[in-house]
Amino acid sequence: MKNPERLVSPTCLQLFTGFFKTGMSGFGGVLPHARRMLVDDRRWLTDRQFTELLSLGQTLPGPNIVNMSVVIGARFQGWQGSLCAVSGLMLAPLAIVLLLASLYDHFAQSAIVNQALIGVAATAAGLIIATSAKLAMKMDRNAWSVAIMLLAFMAVVWLRLPLLGVLLVLAPVGIAFGWHSVRHERDRAEKKT
Repeated sequence: MKNPERLVSPTCLQLFTGFFKTGMSGFGGVLPHARRMLVDDRRWLTDRQFTELLSLGQTLPGPNIVNMSVVIGARFQGWQGSLCAVSGLMLAPLAIVLLLASLYDHFAQSAIVNQALIGVAATAAGLIIATSAKLAMKMDRNAWSVAIMLLAFMAVVWLRLPLLGVLLVLAPVGIAFGWHSVRHERDRAEKKT
């Protein structure tokens, strides 16, 4: 088994600047940038912790990365850390959106602007797919987790079932299987000792 990486505990200022840079670099699709910043560059989280927090962020209402910034900030610096992380993440995009909204009001009928927005949407979709693939590669590969992942994908993409309904059905199933797996591994480890 690989030695666990030494993780770093950030200050409020580091939380603000880390999430500010993430908000600036990934306008419209910050999840890949957030993962790189949190796991690879700053080593605040492991891959597993990132995936767990992403899962939590997806179950809460609101944008995943905002939910994650609240939890990550609170984990390291309490409510002040949450405030710093969310402020850092949202400050630049909020200013940019307000500026773009006023510009779009003047240029909404332009064919060039419409084509540029189509290109930006395709880029954001590509970033989301790349991040999903990267997370899937690091996921524990056992039959039940792969089956749940495929069921969720088929239900949402092919059957076009509502995401909330799929989540309400498959999340308890995934939690039950995960709990059973952890318990089974713990029992096996106790038998060896």
